[in-house]
Amino acid sequence: MQNWAGNLEYSSAEVRRPGSVDELAGVVARAARVKALGSRHSFNRVGDTDGVHILLDGLPQEIELDSEQQTVRVSGGVSYGALCRTLDQSGVAIHNLASLPHISVAGAIQTGTHGSGVNNPSLAGAVERIDLVRPSGEQVSHSRDDGDEFLASVVGLGALGIVTGLELSVRPSFRMRQRVLENLPWESALENFTAVVSAAYSVSLFTDYSGDAISQVWLKALDSEPALTDLFGATPAVQERHPLPGMSAENCTPQLDKSGPWLDRLPHFRHEFTPSNGEELQSEFILPLEHAPAALQAVRTLAGKVAPLLIVSEVRTGAADEFWLSPFYRQQSVALHFTWKPLQAEVEAVLPELEELLRPFGARPHWGKLFTPASHDWESLYPRFADFRSMASAYDPDGKFRNPLLDSILGVPAASTR
Repeated sequence: MQNWAGNLEYSSAEVRRPGSVDELAGVVARAARVKALGSRHSFNRVGDTDGVHILLDGLPQEIELDSEQQTVRVSGGVSYGALCRTLDQSGVAIHNLASLPHISVAGAIQTGTHGSGVNNPSLAGAVERIDLVRPSGEQVSHSRDDGDEFLASVVGLGALGIVTGLELSVRPSFRMRQRVLENLPWESALENFTAVVSAAYSVSLFTDYSGDAISQVWLKALDSEPALTDLFGATPAVQERHPLPGMSAENCTPQLDKSGPWLDRLPHFRHEFTPSNGEELQSEFILPLEHAPAALQAVRTLAGKVAPLLIVSEVRTGAADEFWLSPFYRQQSVALHFTWKPLQAEVEAVLPELEELLRPFGARPHWGKLFTPASHDWESLYPRFADFRSMASAYDPDGKFRNPLLDSILGVPAASTR
């Protein structure tokens, strides 16, 4: 069994697809090692195990709206695409979406996945309650009122339990327009970076760090926001664009300022376009927004090594949150996302140099993408890291939910027999 990108084969000895949470809890209780998989869009082994893999898509696909509380309850295997269609039919929305709507809600939230927008929290920001299965098979729930246990569990890397359900806050449905601008001069972008990324509800920059200009700026604006025809020297595209130059835009969400529902504008790609295995690798590093110009300029000095390996790099932003292991923990952030060609050895060779370049800016790697664990001082990057490690060891002393990647980050539990 492989991940979505096809760059790794999972190590599990057994694969189970339980049809209920009770059945899932029984599998967990009996297993020596176990991890859950959603849409398998992680590029590293954060979700791997040498024991039992549980596929969450066998659970009932529950999406239950509570109009009075303005929340929606979803089961662990639901994708954002399925969730958003149901919400929109009921006249409500969630605050943001990632580039692809095909990813699972539980997996995206556990790894800190996000969309863009200086005032928009990551996808985890919508969570009001989380349901987990502990190593013993015990089923527990934590809400915002539970304080530390809630804040540790939402972006939990699967280390505190298997997520079987989530309750998310919703808001009234809204409409948006999308416009692509081209050839934003690097000099203008760096001098006016906060203004550029604040120009619409959600903004993404696409570049390979070479040359004198950023190739594309994607503006996802609320209908109430003004249309932009110029942005510090960037000019509007006259036809719909794909983030990759020369690629057809037929699978991208509508552009050219055509108004449409939020779920058909916030992602870059249409829900009805179902991606197969992605012939790509991904890394991402999240750092304080105020460091963005200096960090981007630093990456540009490495363009000669980075650009030949890149398919494209996307620059996004996000609001601060309080989740202990969220890359956005207590900082308004910029996220430098690298979509690499499927050249894993070459990418892994350049990553340490890129990570060292970004170290002075406090860069936190995305938990589900490629990074070098030994290159990061986790306790410095995450003020509550030691507390999370202690909680994970207390709830899972035998390391049932662990794997080599998590052990390299959290340390091997004292009671583990491995």
